[in-house]
Amino acid sequence: MAAKVDKETCVGCESCVGTCPVEAIEMNDGKAVVEEGKCVECGACVSACPVDAISL
Repeated sequence: MAAKVDKETCVGCESCVGTCPVEAIEMNDGKAVVEEGKCVECGACVSACPVDAISL
């Protein structure tokens, strides 16, 4: 199962975007969005998020 972003918690800092090794995260309307088909569930984005908005 791909990483999930809590849109209420996400502050749009983009820390997760550059951390994703497979470029599965993009910004949409100021919030991070994970492309499920690309996500390899490595957890890099979870560790990078300063507000704990991403979970696996």
